[in-house]
Amino acid sequence: MDIRFLGGAGEIGRSAILVNDSLLLDYGMQSATPPQYPLGDVDPDAVVVSHGHLDHVGALPSLLSGDARPSIHWTPPTRELALTLSRDTLKLHGNTPQCPFTETDVQRVTQVSEAHGYREPFEAAGHEVTLFDAGHIPGSAHVLVDDGDTRLLYTGDFHTDDQRLVAGTTERPEADVVVCESTYSDVSHDDRQAVEAAFVESLRTTLWEGGTVVVPAFAIGRTQEMLMVCEAHDIPCYVDGMGTDVTEMLRQYPEFVRDPGALQRSKSHARIVDGRDGQRRRIAEQNTVIVTTSGMLSGGPAMTYVPEIADRPVNKIALTGYQVEGTPGRELLETGSAEIDGRRMPVAAQVEAYDFSAHADREGLLDFLDAYRDAEILVNHGDRCPAFADELREDGYDASAPDLGAARRV
Repeated sequence: MDIRFLGGAGEIGRSAILVNDSLLLDYGMQSATPPQYPLGDVDPDAVVVSHGHLDHVGALPSLLSGDARPSIHWTPPTRELALTLSRDTLKLHGNTPQCPFTETDVQRVTQVSEAHGYREPFEAAGHEVTLFDAGHIPGSAHVLVDDGDTRLLYTGDFHTDDQRLVAGTTERPEADVVVCESTYSDVSHDDRQAVEAAFVESLRTTLWEGGTVVVPAFAIGRTQEMLMVCEAHDIPCYVDGMGTDVTEMLRQYPEFVRDPGALQRSKSHARIVDGRDGQRRRIAEQNTVIVTTSGMLSGGPAMTYVPEIADRPVNKIALTGYQVEGTPGRELLETGSAEIDGRRMPVAAQVEAYDFSAHADREGLLDFLDAYRDAEILVNHGDRCPAFADELREDGYDASAPDLGAARRV
């Protein structure tokens, strides 16, 4: 089996792996200025998408901009999330060099889409492919590819611990080669229940003191998790941004969430913001919690809420996801100020960060890989891939970290 790393090797973003020059695994974009896309031109016969996050699916419609029409395989939630993200990208960057596809290309995606459930083998570009629950977000999958000689397991993004929204992965399909993510290979997550308890106590304290809490959250996965936490602890909240539509969509696929009833209750508990003129500013004056995009303060309704609450120390900004270097969220954490909507803004409100990560940490990665001591391990999707591969080799694994653009025969 031949594997080529077109993106995601030694980096987080623009994941894309080409198998036997015919089967493409993921085709994402890296959120940067300008956005970064996978290397080179590629013309696959079929594409399999691991899950619906921008760094794994964001460039997908561009594969259909010419005459080619590769079939696209994924779970039903991943299909819906990919289309949502594509339309959002068009809204933000359409008709500019930052967007490599058109509305027509997005429409073509629906024409070549083939949805599959977990553990249901199917054929794609002459390979037998099976998806397994990866425990990251609803619909996320490990992808097992069998070309008759070699079984390749592409982990995608995964988590081994339970979240409120999805259960951690317990899948360990047999494989000869494993392409493994390594996002948190040097991090140990705090106990999930302890993180939630501290988060809830912080929200309650601010509300009791008369303040407002803005909770920036990723639209896919994190917004739903935060709404479920608020409902479970009876904390009043609003929800704003793309996460509102994503929450409604996920309700249509109850088999892909851990507790469909809890998700429904969380949606009913939250008050939905429709974005009418002045509504957001009025809400920002209330003694409440606002769950809103974007999770890194780089756009979305957060651009209205944060300036409205920034000048009062009784208010709070509770960050719930990883803040990439160079984003306003990261600047705010490190300096106490950030460039929000084009202007530098000092923030007197309290700023806190909580680790609600949907990725396996070091212990989770090692637990997962323990089932693959006889396999070849190729480490990707991380900013310390070579270091983690070295650590695995010291522990007896056949492990390496391919370079961006590298081709491997396995």
